[in-house]
Parts: sequence; structure tokens; C-alpha cells
Amino acid sequence: MLGDITQKGYEKKRSKLIGAFFPQAPGMDPSTGQERRTPVTPSSSSRYHRRRSSGSRDERYRSDVHTEAVQAALAKHKERKMAVPMPSKRRSLVVQTSMDAYTPPDTSSGSEGEGPGDADGEEGGDGEEEDGGGGGGGGTSREGSISMEHWINRAIHGTSSTTTTTSSTASSSSSSTRSGGSGAAGGRLADVLAQHVHISAHHHNRHHHHHHHHHRKTENHSAPPDVTGYTNNTAADDIQVERAPGAGTAAQRQTPKYGNAELMETGDGVPVSSRVSAKIQQLVNTLKRPKRPPLREFFVDDFEELLEVQQPDPNQPKAEGAQMVLLRGEQLGVVTNWPPSLEAALQRWGTISPKAPCLTTMDNNGKPLYVLTYGKLWSRSVKVAYNLLHKLGTKQEPLVRPGDRVALVFPNNDPAAFMTAFYGCLLAEVVPVPIEVPLTRKDAGSQQIGFLLGSCGVTVALTSDACHKGLPKSPTGEIPQFKGWPKVLWFVTESKHLSKPPRDWFPHIKDANQDTAYIEYKTCKDGSVLGVTVMRIAMLTHCQALTQSCSYTEAETIVNVLDFKKDVGLWHAVLTSVMNMMHVISIPYALMKVNPLSWIQKVCQNKAKVACVKSRDMHWALVAHREQRDISLSSLRMLVVADGSNPWSISSCDAFLNVFQTKGLKPEVICPCASSPEALTVALRRPVEEGSDPPGRGVLSMQGLSHGVIRVDSEEKLSVLTLQDVGSVMPGGMMCVVKPEGVPQLCKTDEIGELCVCTVATGTSYYGLAGMTKNTFEVFPVSNTGAPIGEFPFTRTGLLGFIGPAGLIFVAGKMDGLMVVGGRQHNADDIVATALAVEPMKFVYRGRIAVFSITVLHDERIVVVAEQRPDSTEEDSFQWMSRVLQAIDGIHQVGVYCLALVPSNTLPKTPLGGIHLSETKQLFLEGALHPCNVLMCPHTCVTNLPKPRQKQPEIGPASVMVGNLVSGKRIAQASGRDLAQIEDNDQARKFLFLSEVLQWRAQTTPDHVLYTLLNSRGTIASSLTCVQLHKRAEKIAGMLAERAHLQDGDHVALVYPPGIDLIVAFYGCLYAGCVPITVRPPHPQNIATTLPTVKMIVEVSRSVCVMTTQLICKLLRSKEASAAVDVRTWPPVLDTDDLPKKKPPLLYKPSNPDTLAYMDFSVSTTGMLAGVKMSHTATSAFCRSIKLQCELYPSREVAICLDPYCGLGFVLWCLCSVYSGHQSILIPPAELEVNPALWLSVVSQYKVRDTFCSYSVMELCTKGLGLQTELLKSRGLDLSRVRTCVVVAEERPRIALTQSFSKLFKDLGLHPRAVSTSFGCRVNLAICLQPHRLGKLADQGTSGPDPTTVFVDMRALRHDRVRLVERGSPHSLPLMESGKILPGVRIIIANPETKGPMGESHLGEIWVHSGHNASGYFTVYGDEALQSDHFNSRLSFGDTQTVWARTGYLGFLRRTELTDASGERHDALYVVGALEEAMELRGMRYHPIDIETSVIRTHKSITECAVFTWTNLLVVVVELDGSEHEALDLVPLVTNVVLEEHYLIVGVVVVVDIGVIPINSRGEKQRMHLRDGFLADQLDPIYVAYNM
Repeated sequence: MLGDITQKGYEKKRSKLIGAFFPQAPGMDPSTGQERRTPVTPSSSSRYHRRRSSGSRDERYRSDVHTEAVQAALAKHKERKMAVPMPSKRRSLVVQTSMDAYTPPDTSSGSEGEGPGDADGEEGGDGEEEDGGGGGGGGTSREGSISMEHWINRAIHGTSSTTTTTSSTASSSSSSTRSGGSGAAGGRLADVLAQHVHISAHHHNRHHHHHHHHHRKTENHSAPPDVTGYTNNTAADDIQVERAPGAGTAAQRQTPKYGNAELMETGDGVPVSSRVSAKIQQLVNTLKRPKRPPLREFFVDDFEELLEVQQPDPNQPKAEGAQMVLLRGEQLGVVTNWPPSLEAALQRWGTISPKAPCLTTMDNNGKPLYVLTYGKLWSRSVKVAYNLLHKLGTKQEPLVRPGDRVALVFPNNDPAAFMTAFYGCLLAEVVPVPIEVPLTRKDAGSQQIGFLLGSCGVTVALTSDACHKGLPKSPTGEIPQFKGWPKVLWFVTESKHLSKPPRDWFPHIKDANQDTAYIEYKTCKDGSVLGVTVMRIAMLTHCQALTQSCSYTEAETIVNVLDFKKDVGLWHAVLTSVMNMMHVISIPYALMKVNPLSWIQKVCQNKAKVACVKSRDMHWALVAHREQRDISLSSLRMLVVADGSNPWSISSCDAFLNVFQTKGLKPEVICPCASSPEALTVALRRPVEEGSDPPGRGVLSMQGLSHGVIRVDSEEKLSVLTLQDVGSVMPGGMMCVVKPEGVPQLCKTDEIGELCVCTVATGTSYYGLAGMTKNTFEVFPVSNTGAPIGEFPFTRTGLLGFIGPAGLIFVAGKMDGLMVVGGRQHNADDIVATALAVEPMKFVYRGRIAVFSITVLHDERIVVVAEQRPDSTEEDSFQWMSRVLQAIDGIHQVGVYCLALVPSNTLPKTPLGGIHLSETKQLFLEGALHPCNVLMCPHTCVTNLPKPRQKQPEIGPASVMVGNLVSGKRIAQASGRDLAQIEDNDQARKFLFLSEVLQWRAQTTPDHVLYTLLNSRGTIASSLTCVQLHKRAEKIAGMLAERAHLQDGDHVALVYPPGIDLIVAFYGCLYAGCVPITVRPPHPQNIATTLPTVKMIVEVSRSVCVMTTQLICKLLRSKEASAAVDVRTWPPVLDTDDLPKKKPPLLYKPSNPDTLAYMDFSVSTTGMLAGVKMSHTATSAFCRSIKLQCELYPSREVAICLDPYCGLGFVLWCLCSVYSGHQSILIPPAELEVNPALWLSVVSQYKVRDTFCSYSVMELCTKGLGLQTELLKSRGLDLSRVRTCVVVAEERPRIALTQSFSKLFKDLGLHPRAVSTSFGCRVNLAICLQPHRLGKLADQGTSGPDPTTVFVDMRALRHDRVRLVERGSPHSLPLMESGKILPGVRIIIANPETKGPMGESHLGEIWVHSGHNASGYFTVYGDEALQSDHFNSRLSFGDTQTVWARTGYLGFLRRTELTDASGERHDALYVVGALEEAMELRGMRYHPIDIETSVIRTHKSITECAVFTWTNLLVVVVELDGSEHEALDLVPLVTNVVLEEHYLIVGVVVVVDIGVIPINSRGEKQRMHLRDGFLADQLDPIYVAYNM
């Protein structure tokens, strides 16, 4: 991915990681085609042989064909460099494992491997087994893993050196590492980061002439749909980051700032030099490449939200064959001496040939441990039957009666005990339910097994002595109840523990009937466990069919390696063997791990005729065969391959035959079979006579298969699947193939479908589940006319396949492993095999790979999880991941949504060591998988996002305006009460200036207390009466005149902690005629970051002096301060702690009420510092409006817990008491950190009716007092008098917080409707405030939901439309009214772009007209344009006279059903979010808070989240509260939830520590600071994932 991203470059380098997914264009010039094919055969086949000889074990489930295919697919990608931005990881997360920590596979104790051919169909191929055999561990490890920073830096230095040279050298330097994985990491990354090199012009032209026609063609084929939503859909040729300076010259780089990183501009023109930005730029470049052709069709998702739906491609292959015909097996020939039931057979052999061996068990050294004879089996089974029926419970109340279900819990190395117990149950007519031994209380899947036992009503568990001793015990020796299990009685079946049956007791032996014989468990795709019931007649018929198919005869020897508790192992080695008096030699799994050749040795020693194995066992034998000279397999007439239906077993069979043909193995001996828990044996290839035709092979096109169609494909070796047949239908059975979904209609002959069988020998039901049973065991297939094809029910086998020529059956996969992505079918096993073929042994630990799909945004998405070898480095992992993505894309033409690597041995296992797939998926979705590497590729996979929105032109002035209607909608406007009409005896109205109001109060009510300041203990720190305030203000004024020699209108900065001094200084300034500016003092613990803000405000406000306390004075002159700012440039600093004694000569009398009273400075969430000017008129109007709204009088007490530096907080703290005369009880919010209950206890103690707080205060109370409400209640805390508790805010109300606060303190008497919010902004410090009076609401009853909350459709909101929906409907967003509009305030909703008025159902900018609007920004730079627009805008049509101030917030108005005191309907204002915070993505408007809410909900460890965009990529930053190893779990979860709920693809996920997301004093997130910190690499993230 160098600079020349031209279209022809794509053609050559077709399927790079995010590959252009379109099929290769015709007219491809032959030279490139040639060049692509050459490397295939020689390199890959030689690699194959080299590997074979090294005894490494990776050609497990692939034929040579497959390895070659994968190598070829990768070779296609080789010439192009990988462009995955490596994630950045914190050092502690890069685990450096030494080689000692690596256990060679054969000694692994932890995993009892057995392949997934077990019931768990989708176990993820057999990829999960152990590789037995030789060490294969060591030599590959590198020396530790090189630390990330080291090589990233190396790479970056590399970049700077290459890029400065001319482009041709740059390209050659990269081509040296191009040949594949060998180049050093540094070099590779250097290429990746050197993408900013521009190949100079002549370099382009060189390719142009001969690719020209070709180039045009592709352009029409797909105009690159732009993932990132760039506006410039440039031709691919000129996608560059910086423009090259001139034709023919090499790109000049600007000189780097620090390090040699790439210099980039962030959104607001601040150059940021960092690794991060280079990586993001690289990601953006990668994403700009054209993808698959865009789809034309859309479906409407219950609203105009257009999610693309994959339309079938007209050229896709369709089935064209005739309808298939029912296939019948041969007759089940009844042989005269076949026994009438299995128990009868056992009785017969046990009595007539008691010495005949039935079962030989082995110890772990391969020595025969024990021979169970038919006599012993018979006598012991009888004993077990007797004890079951007569020795459990009492005579009157036996615990077990015939027909009851009992669990069989036996370990894998004790087949003799299992067999005895199983036949004991059959003899007692009790139903055995064989299950795995639960090793711990919380085994993967044991809970579901417990559920099965419970639903089967199991109360007794049979087990062996050894197993019973090994079960986990409580300290008292009791066996604990396993999680999810019913209470069971453990019953040991060893003979010595049982009583002998009386002489006259015999089991009742009947002919096989319709009673249930046993229940075999089956794990479904979702992890639930079902019990398949098998009737006695079905069990017997199945044994007969197997006997006929396999031509079993008496006394044959059979070697069994399979699990004898279920499936093929149970059917051949426990049931059919007894029917035919055969001798079974059972090889335990533990022995296979130590000696993979043990089964072959046993076949050889015992001249066994039959062996039952899985592909895995053949594979292990291959690995180890060189150690043995003298083995012969010539005695074998049949090698049953239990998982022969797995598409990948063919490679093991072929390889095994190749090697062992020299040891006497005849080709026709290999007999793959297909089976399922429901249908038992579905098909079995019979051993044929020598010299007959070789077995069938199907070489099928993967592309065809993905559309469910069979297409024979011979030439294109890359993406084919080679299948072997599994023989024909079982004797006595019929088979057909039906459509997997919907009506069971017969398939056409060239169509893949689900195999169904009709025979006595199948399961009959899922125990206790009638509905599921009907769908599976009682299927009546129909022909294309819709008529049923017969009167007998068929059973669905769960296998996908087709019937080939000559009635041979081919299985292409399992229903459980089926993933339907974008309308195409893929098989999990196939994908496992492809992933394994990518240098697996170098990397994947024991081939353990799980593949499953998850549903995100209405489609399935593929997830691949692999265990990595303990010694693999970060670089290995990334190399492997990128190659797997390429291989899967190349062979299956499907994108992988998420690829995760976990440390070795950490995936949940099935009892036999396979991967427990459903548990793995569960962990993945819960965020508990703890991967060590994750690569998400949502940009590649998610092709069904809604179409980006094109803006509709809004209603223009041409629309007819009738009254207040804009084209049929009410215009959104509202106002508070009219000030002119309010009659009140407001004495303060006589005065134009607050300073005069104070003087008047000091004369008329000198001793009335205006302010009381409390400390953290809740005691009064100081208070202030009218006269005290007046006198102290006079002294301040005197001091200003005397010491600072100030003029009228000079600006003075007041740097005080929240308290009384601040108020005094403020009125002192008014008395002196100066303009005060309140500034938050620097934080003593954090001077470096807080002092510069203070300095900035002092400078921007042009303050000529600073007034402060003695303490802060010292702080400003301290060493730390001089390190943070230049202390010499401070204006004079006055310390007001010692005031002069004498009175000032004369108080200043302001003449013009429109002059400045004070200035209000605040930093917005986007990091902008804005000061607004408040005139005397506005200040008085503001105070009056608040007085009327809150009904404030001198007799009132109001508790205020706010920061007094800007906005409404300052007004309530400093101004309102003086105007209205009420007493303000001041509680500095910082004191709550010491004592969280301070504010509420003050409210309770002073019986306060009205209180004001901020969200930070409310959050402190909710978090800090959550568990203490009982304690507070006992201390007498009572909030029942609170009438209004107003949260002062400049944002959308935080409804979740206010609701939890209300709920939490309801017990302390807080009325749920007392809590409300206010809303203010820079242009008007308070627009809304105060809810409806509780007293007025009482008559309406308080039972209904809060009337001020509405639910809007979030999807409509993105289109700036307001659509109300019911609570709880999907995509609904609760919004709370922002308080009642203040008297004298008018509001209208306008279109921020066109400035036209908006209808009620639209989201627009809130404009406000009021007497207390600020009069403008105070800007040093005299940016008049900005100012005039914000403070005096006019509508473009409609009422064009009124002058409005623009708040910069989006919102809407809603007429509510509530009436206010005067009986008028009440208009509610809903604030949605700040215009400057809103993000435009895909043409829609998103509010960060909505995405953040979704993300925080997704995992318990995410405590806080912030999102921002950078170059149109969405970046999500989450704070992790948990161990760093959880960091990677969050990446898929965050990506999923944002896709699902917001239809957006997350570009970068950044996981950081708690407290990294900056929050201002109002409790608002500072997203822009965060963005700058991220781009400048200052966040020290735990993990950064770049989604492809």
C-alpha cells in the first residue's frame, strides 16, 4: 500500500486485507495473470513435503490440495503489503513468555482432547484436538518478544529515512520485505507507515498507458463507496494525504516536530505529531479503497431508515437439476439367529460361552488391564439390575422403578464398568442417560447437562468407585450439588459394593419393544443440551443394520478408539458388539496421548478385523509412524472413520493411506461414515471387494456451495472443496434431501440440503420437548407440487449434503456449523480448515480454533477465535491474523468480522478436550473471553448499513405561512409568562442597579441575614447580613480606589474560593464602578493544569488587577506557579484579607443601565473559552425573572450547592439574595467530597423548600450515599419538605441520573417530581428553570409517569426529525423537559443552516429572545462577525423583525397536556445537545451522549466513555474498571453495540484507565481535550484497536 493507489494497482493486488471484493475483472492482462499463478505449485508442494518430513503436525484436516489453495491465495496477497495498523498495547499487556512456560503438547494434563465429532456438531472442526506425538514445541521461539515501542520507533525512523528519498527508492526498499513474512518487523511497519510517500508523476504514467482501458472499466464497475463518508470520491489515483508539491519532484516532507513521526493536522488545524495520527491516517487510506459493488436495493425498516438488504446477485449459480428421487437402502435381511433383543443376546452369550472375551481394557502404558468376559458381563449386569430395583429406597417406596431415568457417570478409561452399568439398566428396564464426568462444580456445559438430568427426572447417578472418589467433595465428604443439577443419589456399581441377587431372582427379558432404551445427550449450537430418546426396537434394528452393513460375524476382534458412551463408539463397541459376541479392545484417550500408535499396534497384535477411529487418530498415527518398523495392518477388513462426513476428513484418510499402504493397509478398507444423535448411523461406506471401482470424490466449487448449489469445479484450485462419499443408505432405510429452512421440500439433484432418513433405527424424540420433536423426528417431505411423498415420517439428520451418482451420499457440513452471511452459506468447519492451513503449527496452539457467527445489524458475522502458542510474539500474531483474513477472503469470498487470539489452553473445553463452542461464543458476547489480540474488520464485512442521507432542502420563504403554520405544522415557538402583566409588590424593581438594591436593603433591613456559608461538618462558617455586606463592600471599593487607582469600567478578576469573600468583592467592584470577572482559583494539588486557565481568563478579560485571598496570593507566587506560567506578567494582585479601616470618599453611581455590570467567563465542552457581557439591565431583569419563577421572598431560605463562577450558579450564589432578599445557604460543592451527605443533611436540617445543585453533586450523592439511606433515615434526615430541587446545567438533562437520585432518596421523603433541571447557555445564562409547583400538581395525582418525559425515535432524531414513540419501543430515547421557561423569555426553534422557523416535529436550534440575554461576547480579537450572529440573528422568513440570540443547542418544543397555574397549556422545551458537539456521520446527525450511553451499557467494566470523530472516523474511548486483560474484550462489544443501535462503524477503540476522560467542573466531558490528547499520544492507553 504505497503511494500509488491506482485502480490498476488494485487489479494486480486484488485481495489485500480489506480486499476489493469484486471478482476479477475480465480483460485482465495475461502477464499479471501469469505472474499470479506461477508460485502456486512448486512452492507450496515443496513446503508440504518439507513439513511432512519434519514431523510437524499440521496437514491435519486438509488434503495437499487445500494447503496449496491456501498458499496460493496468500501468494496472491504477498506482493501487496499488509496494511493492518497494529494495535498499540501497553507494555504490561504484551506478555513475554519464556520457553519454559511452553508445555509440549503430549504432556498437557489439562485438556482431555477428543474431537468435535462428538455430539457438539459445531465444535469448530476437529481443529481442536491435541497434536499428539513428538515434541514439536521448541526451536521456533524468538528470544522473548521485542517490546512494541522499540520496533514501532524503529519503524518510524525507517519511514522518515525512506520518505525523504525519491519515490523509486522508497518503493524498492519496501519490496525487499515484500516477499513474505521474513522481513524484520521494523521494515514491515516502515512500509505501512511510509504510505505517505507520493510516487512521483512519471511513476504513475509508466503504468497508465497499458492499463488505461482496463482502468476505466473498473471504475464504472464500482464507484468506490466511501466507508468513511468522505465527500471527495476522488478517482483512486489521487487519494493522497498531502498533495505532491509538483509533477516529477519527490514529495518534500515538512520537518518533523519531535521524534520522526509524521506531521499531521487535526481537525481544528492544530498540527499533532504522533504515532496515533499516522496510524489513523493509514486506516483512513485503507478504508478509502473500493469495496464490493454497492447494492441497489433497500428495504424499509419500519421507518425511512434504509438498511441495505443483500439482493441476490443475478449471476449467482442457481440449482437447475430435476427434483431428486427418494433413495432406498437394501432390505434389512432377517437372519434366523439374530437375537430378539440385546438383553437376550447378552443372556445367550453369557450362558453359552461365558469365557468368550467381550472387552479388553488397556492401562496408560498400553498393557492389557483387564478382560471382561461375556459371563462376567452377564452376571454383573444382573447384579446391578437387582440392586437398582430392590436396594434403593424401601420395599414400599423403591427409589427406582422400571421406566425411570438414571444417569451414568463413568470416566473415559473404564469401559467395563460403563458396559456393566448400561446393560444392568437395560435388564432392570431402567433408562440410562450416559453423561460426562463433571470435573469441577462449574464445568463448561455441565449446567446444561444438569438441566437435562432435571428435565428427565433423574434422581440416581451410577458411577464407578474410582470415579466416585475423584468427584469434588465438600469438607464433610459430601459430593456437592453441581451447578444446575438436580439432587442425585450417587450409586457405585462395583460388584463388591452390591448385594447378591437371591437364587430365584431373574431379570425379565422381553423382545425389543417401543419402550425407551436409553437417552443420548446432544449439545446444540446455542449450548443447550437435549436428550435424544432411542427405543429398544430402534436400538436393536440399528445394531442389525450395522451388522449387515459391516458384515460383522461372531468373535471378530474390533479395536475402538472412540468415546464408548455415545455416538459411533457406543453403537459399535457396546451394542452391536454384544449382539454379535465380538471382542472389543478399547483404547483409552489417555493412552492415545502418550502413544498415538497404540491403536495400530493393537490391531497388529490382535489381528483385529475392524477398527473404529476418528480422523484425528489417523492423523496422530501419521505423525508418529516412523518409530515403528514391524507393524502390519493387513488383518483389517474395515477401518470405520466416525467423522468421515466432516468435509476435512478426506485429507486424513488420503494421507493415512499413502503412508500405511506399505504396511499392508488395503485402500478399500477405509470406510467413512456419517451419523448424528437424532438419526444414529445415516450412512456407512461398506468394505468392497478388491479391484472394484475406487470410491467417489466430489470436487466442488466453494462459490457454488455458498449458494447451496453443487458445481463440479476442476480448474480453479483455489476455492474448491473435495468431498468423499460416505457410502449409501443404511439397510432398511430411505433417504431424501430437503430444503434446510421452511417447508421440507425436496431439493433438486444439484442442490445442497438437509439429509432426512426414514427407518425404524433412529431416535424418536427430544425428551420432554414435543414441539422440537415434531420439527425433527416427524418430518413429512413434500414434492414441488406440495404433496407429501409418503405416509411415513422422516427424521432430520442435521447433516447438509446431497446424493451423488450411483446413490452415493456426500456430506458437505452440519446444520449446526452453518453460517449465513449476506445470503451466502458458509460452513464453520471449512473456515476452520482454511485458518488451520495458514502455517498453523507455527502459530495456533494444538490447532485449537473456534469459528461461530454472531448476529449484528440483521446479518450473521463470522468470528474466529484461536489459541496462540505461548511463545508467539505480537508480530507473529499480527502476521498470522492478516494472513488468515486474506486466506478466508481469497477462498471463501467472505469477510471475517472479528479475529481474536487467546492464550493457549484458555478456551472452554468439552469433556473430551474439544473446544466448547457455545460456551466460547457466550464468553465472547459477555466480554469474558480475555483475548490477547483482537482484529475487527467491520468496514469490510458490514455492507448493509443504511444509505448515507442526502439532506432535503428545508421549507423556504416561498411556503405559504398561515398564522403560525409552516406547511401544515405548528411553528415551534413558546414563551414564559409576560413580565409586563405580572402585578407584584417587587420593591427592588424601583432600582436600576443591584448596587442600589443592596444599599436600600442595608438601610431598611440592616440585620436581615442574606448569606450563610457552611463548612464540611455542616456548621456555619460565616454569615452576612445586609449591612455587613454593604460595609465590607465599601471597604473593598475604597481599597480599589486607593491601592489600584482604578478608573470607571476597569476589569477586575476575582479569584476566590466559593464563599462570602467572593460576594463581598463582587459588590465592592460594583461600588467602585469596576467590572468584576469571577475566576475559579487554581487547584493547589494541580497547579500545572489549572493555573494556565486562570492566567488565560485574566488576560483575555483584560483585567487590570486581580483580587484574592492571602492564601491564593501565596499560591500565585509559588515555585510551582512559576513553573506553570510566567508569573511576571500578572497584573497587580490585591490581597483583600486585611481591608483598610477608612470609608471610601464616595460610592460610584452608574449612570447608564446598559453599561457592563459584570462578565461571565466559561470554558465550553469543546474547549473554547468564551466570556459574555452582562449589562446592568440584563442583570436586574435576570434576577427579577428568577424571583418570579421561584417565588423568592425575604422569608425564604434556599440551599445552593453550586460552583459560583459562571452561568446560573454565579447568579444564584451572588446576585439573587440581594435582589429578592431571601437567605441563601451556601454549600461549596468541594466540601461534599469530604462529607457526601452534607448537602442533603443541610436541606433537611434547615427545612429548605428550594435547593439548587449540579450534576456532579447529584452524582456524588447517588454514588456516595447509595448504601446509606437507612442510616441517614435513622439519623432523622427528612427531605419531604423539598418542593423543588433544581439541577443547574447547560446540557441535555441526564435523565438516568435524576431518576436514580429520585428513586434512591424517595425513602427519605423526597417527592419524585421535586427534581427538575434548568437550562442555560452562553447567550442566555438561564432560559428554563423550575418545574411546576408540587402544590398545583397534587390534585392531578402523582401516580402516572412523569408528564415531562417523552420518548423519541433515535433514528428519526438523526435526520433532525422528532417522532414520539411509546416507552420501551426499540430505538427509543427518553428525554426530559429542561424546566419551565422563565418569565419574559421567548423561544423559537430555527433551522441552523437556513435560519427559517421550524415546525414542531423538527429538531432545530433553540433561539431565545429575552431581557436578560447577554449583550455579546467579550473577545480580545474583536471577532465581530461571530458575535453579531450569535447575539442578534433574525429569521429568514416569518417574523423577521424580532432579534434573537442563538443558543448553539439543538432541541424541540412540545405542547404538553399539563396546564400551569393560570390554566394555560404548558410548552415544554427539550434540549437534545450542543450543535458543536454533534457529529455529522453518513449524512446524519449524532449526539455523542447517545453513543456513549449505548457503550457504557455494554459491559460492566466500562465506567465512562467519550466519543469524537477524527477524519470522519468514529473514535470511542472507554475507561476500564477492571484488570487490563479485560481491555480487549471490550473492542468487539463496543463495535457491536454501536453498529446495532446507531448504524455506525467504529474506527478506533481506545481503552484507557479510569479518570483519563477529562470532565469539567459542571460534570461535562471535554471531548475535544480528549481528542487532542489522543492524537498527541498523551493518554497512555491500555489498548488501541484500529478496526479495519
